[in-house]
Amino acid sequence: METKSARMTILLDPAKKKAFEELCAAQDLTPSQVLRRLMREYLEQHGIAYSTKNTLGLPPQKK
Repeated sequence: METKSARMTILLDPAKKKAFEELCAAQDLTPSQVLRRLMREYLEQHGIAYSTKNTLGLPPQKK
């Protein structure tokens, strides 16, 4: 898991934001969790490698 966080700001229409937040809540997920998952999957789909620091000495988690 990442040890630091970086902020990303996006602009979207209020109706889409509300629908997204409601869907996330219905699935007991935060919008941030869903967006992080989408980003990981998108990077993987396009073969983009990146690294994160694992400070706990634990093996990387598998999906």
